[in-house]
Amino acid sequence: MIRIRQNFPRPRVGDIPAAVAGSLAAARLPVKRGDAVAVGAGSRGIANIAAIVGAAVRFLQDLGARPFVFPAMGSHGGGTPEGQLAILAHYGITEQTMGCPVRATMDVVQVGEALGLPVWLDRFASEADWIGLVNRVKPHTDFKGTIESGLFKMMTIGLGKHKGAIQYHRTNIHHGYEKVITSVGREMLARARIAFGLGVVENGYDETAHVEAFAAAGLEAGERRLLARAREWMARLPFSALDVLIVEEMGKNVSGAGMDTNVIGRPSNPHEPFPADPKILWIVALDLTEESGGNATGIGNADFTTRRL
Repeated sequence: MIRIRQNFPRPRVGDIPAAVAGSLAAARLPVKRGDAVAVGAGSRGIANIAAIVGAAVRFLQDLGARPFVFPAMGSHGGGTPEGQLAILAHYGITEQTMGCPVRATMDVVQVGEALGLPVWLDRFASEADWIGLVNRVKPHTDFKGTIESGLFKMMTIGLGKHKGAIQYHRTNIHHGYEKVITSVGREMLARARIAFGLGVVENGYDETAHVEAFAAAGLEAGERRLLARAREWMARLPFSALDVLIVEEMGKNVSGAGMDTNVIGRPSNPHEPFPADPKILWIVALDLTEESGGNATGIGNADFTTRRL
């Protein structure tokens, strides 16, 4: 074998707090002095997530608002408030590091209806004057569309907590992921008091490449634009056809699907067709990342593996 090095586009945000504050200021938020603002943070391993959420919190505090952080992560963390707080703490998001309360509940309230189903919202978020969203925008591992993994998904699965996550994942079977996420997200924008969505795009080196905030009216168009940028900057294989792909490590911290299906070309959703590129005959997975904690989700996308894995 010959070792080669790939070079991907590498835009990077140098000063994250300044970039977040500047983008939020440009979005002209409706937040006023004294307003309570619920800032949703997710469960994925986003680069610099504590710095990004913390910068958003400080911007709101400078406006005279009263922000608090809450986990917007569906059923992750065992579907318990304690488990979800532990995930946030693992990523460096605590009351001490944020300088504001961090509140978790699995209770939800209905705020609307989409596709004939209730739209659920985290109870603490529903009691705030405004809601802010912070999430990475990227291609999803289960489906393709113009809105995939990002702010709309957070409004659907994240804000809906365990109850919403179960309901919407079942609904995906009948309507498809993009239709569910878009329909519920639009209803959330119409019925809940969404002040902003802060989208984060990473480059192929898992570095923060771009942050951009959108007020509610521009959130959908903004997310579509960021997804196109994320797709352009993502890592990819240097070949369109391979006989054997050897994956040194797979894991949940690499991708929710264990191995990024956008890279290996094998969707984990049986309703999604295989892409034309790349075409890989055999995939071998050698090991699991330590950060995965033994979670080998996605191993079924490999044809061969080791006894160790």
